[in-house]
Order: sequence, then C-alpha cells, then structure tokens
Amino acid sequence: MNSPALALRLGGHVKRITMAFISKKRKTAEAKLDKNKSYSLKEASSLVKQVNTAKFDASVDLHIRLGVDPKKADQAIRGTVTLPHGTGKSKSVLVLCPPDKEAEARAAGADFVGLDEFVTKIEGGWVGVDVIIATPSVMPKIGKLGKVLGPRNLMPNPKTGTVTNDVAAAISDVKGGKIAFKVDKVGIIHASIGRVSFAPEKIAENSQELINAILKAKPSSSKGAYVRGISMASSMSPGIAIDTKAFVH
Repeated sequence: MNSPALALRLGGHVKRITMAFISKKRKTAEAKLDKNKSYSLKEASSLVKQVNTAKFDASVDLHIRLGVDPKKADQAIRGTVTLPHGTGKSKSVLVLCPPDKEAEARAAGADFVGLDEFVTKIEGGWVGVDVIIATPSVMPKIGKLGKVLGPRNLMPNPKTGTVTNDVAAAISDVKGGKIAFKVDKVGIIHASIGRVSFAPEKIAENSQELINAILKAKPSSSKGAYVRGISMASSMSPGIAIDTKAFVH
C-alpha cells in the first residue's frame, strides 16, 4: 500500500499509521479535505467521489463509532437494513436447506443450494459467498460451523432474516440491497453503502438509511453519547469525518 497514512477521524480523534511513501494522487486527494473539519453527510457524499484514487468502481463505506460496550449482550448492536439504492454489488447467496426447498431457492436466484456437501466444504475452510441463508430445520446440522462462519459474519441468524422458511423472500431482500450490520469488539460498525459511481444523492440516502437503523437499535442501557463518530471513505481514499450533531438523540 502506497499511502503514508491511514486516518480514521472519529469523534475528533485521529489515529494515524505512518508509511514510507505518498503518491501524487493521494496528496491531491488529501489536499481537498480540511482535516480539522467535520462535514455534513451531503458534503461528504460529494467529497468521497472527488478524493477517490482507485481506477475501479470502489466501495463507499461508513465507519460508525458507538458509545456502547459490545461485551454486554444488550449492547452488542446488530441488525439489517435495506438500502434504497442497493450496494452496487451483486451478492452471491448460498441457501442451506432440505431437498424440498431447493427448487424454490434456485428459482429465487440463489447462487448455491444444498446442504451436506456445503457443510463439508465450509468445514474445510470454503467461504466463497457473501450471504448464507438457512431454513430452521437444518440449523442443528450447521451449528458446528460457527467457528468458521461467525468471525466472517456469515452465520445464519433469525435476527438478520437469514434463518427462515421463506427462502425466496430472503434471497430477494439480499439481492435487492439488504445488508447486515454488527458492532465490532471496539464499538465500531463498518458497512458498505454504495460505490463511487453512485450519484452523491444516492450515497447520502443510503448512508442516512443505515444511520437511521443504527439509531433505532440504540439500547436503553447505553449511557452518554451514542453516536461518537462517523467516517466515510472509499476503498482507496482518505477518511472524511462527518459531523455527528445531526444524529444526536
């Protein structure tokens, strides 16, 4: 990686990792940002396109630092949200189900369908999909896959709608822009909300939808500031600090 610094500006704090070389493109991108300013969501959604240095259609991500203790069960924030403009990425879906559900899953657009053969593949380390959906009846068989799927946030879960008998609806949701979010061990939610090719308005609307879902998930036991910092960045751009005042409830 050629960047001299990777900065995540959250809540007024900057964490910086010094590198040996900075490219001309990176210098130009960083010059467009005021490192002492927190931007509005609308401003950030335009800037992220301007400071992107990738030659490909990079992902646009939000990093949201919350005032929660993820070690407490009621503060381990997680959920799902359907982005109004999708993610811009076609997600591959595996459906683990009994034989009588396989035709329904394939007709709905699942990329992989089956059970025992995929359980064996996953036990061997295969995780070549973006989302795994399972019917309730097969959960006893796939419970042992938690060690492989859990760290990758791929384990089917009723709370995220990925354990269901209505596999067709679940597949439609995923393909239509439904994403899952989960707070990590240090209290940050990382989520892709679009691509740099999106219009700024679409980036802003997708971001707002995710933030709204996270605000609704605020636990009653959370004390002090709930949203402590938000940063927006593309896959290869500096982080843009977003003013959190609009999201304080």
